[in-house]
Amino acid sequence: MFSNLRRREGLALLLRIVVALVFLLPLYWMVGASLHRLGVPLPTSLRLLPEQPTLSNFARVWSLVPLGRFTLNSLLVVVLGVPLTLVTASWAGLAIARLSRPAQRVWVVISLAVLMAPGIALWSTRFLVYRTLGWYDTVWALIAPAWMGTSPFFVLMFYRAFRRVPAAIYESAILDGTGVLQMWAKVALPMARPTVLGVALLSFIFYWGDFISPLLYLNSESNYTLPVALRLLEQMTRAEWGLLMAAALWATVIPLLLFLLAQPYFARYDE
Repeated sequence: MFSNLRRREGLALLLRIVVALVFLLPLYWMVGASLHRLGVPLPTSLRLLPEQPTLSNFARVWSLVPLGRFTLNSLLVVVLGVPLTLVTASWAGLAIARLSRPAQRVWVVISLAVLMAPGIALWSTRFLVYRTLGWYDTVWALIAPAWMGTSPFFVLMFYRAFRRVPAAIYESAILDGTGVLQMWAKVALPMARPTVLGVALLSFIFYWGDFISPLLYLNSESNYTLPVALRLLEQMTRAEWGLLMAAALWATVIPLLLFLLAQPYFARYDE
């Protein structure tokens, strides 16, 4: 019995390692490509490191485009967009969860319908709205979706988490004189911490990697974010993949560090 259990655990560990290696292959290729010398074509086979690795690509990238300023712009969008997303999406999710069952079904169907709407259908409308509000070419145009929870999917995630809380807990809080905001902050959110962490990471990825919104709603280069910077670099040096991969690796460092820092919280909730 114990041998079978150990064999299953060993197979599960081996499977995890294989899956991790598969997902790490693009990152591994990116690191290797960023160390190639300029003018040298990328290899057609998988290598650990290039024959003559160099770090000069990183220095040249910073001289070609202001990566520091673009990085700060991306960080500003994330710092503003992620907390606002957590607040508005959790408010909407709690509001739906506290409705009657028929009303819940109606709003879930509406959320799913909005979720299926193609993003391209909203580009022109958003442009007109941002111009009218004076948000065009400002950071507010990039974080505007956060005022509505960024995505109906995030609202549904919070709705699902809050719906699983027993109704007696909400009713007890109301009998104790707890207001709506207090119930949200002291009762609902503490019981949905895994969902909060998940939505925070997903919204971070959404705003950090957003390319379309800066391209459509920004006009000043000083306001551009990292995804647009990578596009500018690609237009400047189409054949220099070492430079492009060095900039892409820099844009990947912060999300990767965030994921590693969040691992203890994932492990805690997985127990």
